[in-house]
Amino acid sequence: MDASGYTTLTRQAGLMREMQAVANNVANISTTGFRREGVGFSEFVRKLDDAPSLSMANASVRQIDLSQGGITTTGGSFDFAIQGEGFFAVQTPEGERLTRAGSFTPSPEGLLVNPDGHPLLDDGGAPVFVPPDAGPVAVALDGSLSAGGQPLARIGLWQPADPNSLRHESGTLFAADATEPTEAGTIIQGALEDSNVDPIGEIACMIEVQRAYEMGQSFLDREDDRLRTAIQTLGQ
Repeated sequence: MDASGYTTLTRQAGLMREMQAVANNVANISTTGFRREGVGFSEFVRKLDDAPSLSMANASVRQIDLSQGGITTTGGSFDFAIQGEGFFAVQTPEGERLTRAGSFTPSPEGLLVNPDGHPLLDDGGAPVFVPPDAGPVAVALDGSLSAGGQPLARIGLWQPADPNSLRHESGTLFAADATEPTEAGTIIQGALEDSNVDPIGEIACMIEVQRAYEMGQSFLDREDDRLRTAIQTLGQ
């Protein structure tokens, strides 16, 4: 296979990864707090001895879209939506993780946990505790949580110290090398943030990627036919 074939193969592999990212976005259109992901392409050019330079496409960079999602009112006392920047922090077996999904429920022990059982953390990094016999729960815009008029904790909002270190792990959880508190967002009680995936934009992107992949595959098929013909001709 010549250089053009190898270049096309690397492009096809990148387009396949981009299609997987788009498909995952489409599958999570209705997932609370989901953040759209894209794939970034880079080019690697190498000068070969006594031959034209060889260019390879690389699609290993994943881009996380942090734009605001819509806010849906639920009326739930333990449903929290973030307006603006920042993430909730939850404690997982692998360590602290960030999320924009703000649906929590009190555990039998009184800890606020997400649907996976991970405790919500306050602005000091400790689990948020609500006594089982506490009165009506209220959350101020700055995250201050009270029950029956008595202050309990302040829900923390966090952001990665280095935005480029933010990594999507699974579902709506993100990991970062280091986090720091932020005051750039507010917390809305009784509401949840929607996915920030644009359905029409993702479908259009899916069609574009599919057409680009089919074009590359058509080129590889023609190259294969050309090589077969050349081999057959030389073998006669």
